[in-house]
Amino acid sequence: MQDIVDEISRLLDASVTLEDRSFNLLAYGAQSGDIDRVRQESILRRHASDEVRAHFEAYGIATATGPVRIPGLPGLLGRVCVPLRHGGVTYGYLWALESGALTDERLAAVAPLVGRAAALLATQARGRHAPLRQFFSADPAVRATAGVDAEGPVTAVAVRTPAEVPGPPRTLPRGVLADPDVTETAVDAPLLAVLAPAAQAAHVARLLHGLYGMAAGIGGPRDDPGEAWQSWREALLALRVAEHVERHAPVADWSGLGVYRLLARLSPRDLADLAAESAALTPRIAMSVEAYLDHAGQVQETAAALGVHRQTLYYRLGKAGHLTGLDLADGEDRLLLHLSLKAAALLPGHV
Repeated sequence: MQDIVDEISRLLDASVTLEDRSFNLLAYGAQSGDIDRVRQESILRRHASDEVRAHFEAYGIATATGPVRIPGLPGLLGRVCVPLRHGGVTYGYLWALESGALTDERLAAVAPLVGRAAALLATQARGRHAPLRQFFSADPAVRATAGVDAEGPVTAVAVRTPAEVPGPPRTLPRGVLADPDVTETAVDAPLLAVLAPAAQAAHVARLLHGLYGMAAGIGGPRDDPGEAWQSWREALLALRVAEHVERHAPVADWSGLGVYRLLARLSPRDLADLAAESAALTPRIAMSVEAYLDHAGQVQETAAALGVHRQTLYYRLGKAGHLTGLDLADGEDRLLLHLSLKAAALLPGHV
């Protein structure tokens, strides 16, 4: 979705955002020209306010079949809304700030990309509302003994499996539903989706790690099995953390990820932007600074944890300030650097 938005933004030479039909932000392109309060708050809060939503819906965007031009107001730039429709249903909206160059011809040129985005949203929506057995389409042998209709909350578990391992293991506990066909295109190794009673999720995740020798992620529990897709999404994010952050490896539980619950949701581009704040640090200095910040600025405790003299730590902290231009005595600078170091851990190739 982010790649589609970036390409549309490039072709239109305009500031573009993409939202679902509830006005939740899904992706946005680079800023081009002026920015108004609505776009700024949409990006920062990831969701438009009810007031903004009512204003735009008054122009009939929910039922429109083509681009809708919305005039500007004081403090609100004009924009074009392109409904993301698939199969006659509106699944979201593409927004482009009016720059004076959004001609009908340019909008028509991005129609194929708009269609792709709409199809992706439609696929996601169908997956979210599919019956539980269909979403976790277990093979017959597992489904026959799954007992997935048992009462109580359920939790999704995600584990990456070696490509040469066919199908789910046959030793999963009763009540567990597995789908060996779930894949993730960004990584070569396939994913195994597992749904388990919430009380057994941690046990199942450890079992899968033992069977495959690979990381696993545990989502949050859901009382309604029809909302298991939300737990699955969290399990994927937890798996991402387990694969990159030693502290949370090899099995990461969504409920215990702390700040990584926020960072794991960021796009690779946003992570890279945040990680750039600490990119000038050498690995040793970065490790020292992160330990110092993890220990809430306690020099003696940090030095002991690192096995270095306090003066050595002071030197490294001073060096970090010089390299990054950030002041570790300033609360906001400390927070920025701390988040930057955490974000760097989630980037591919991070050591």
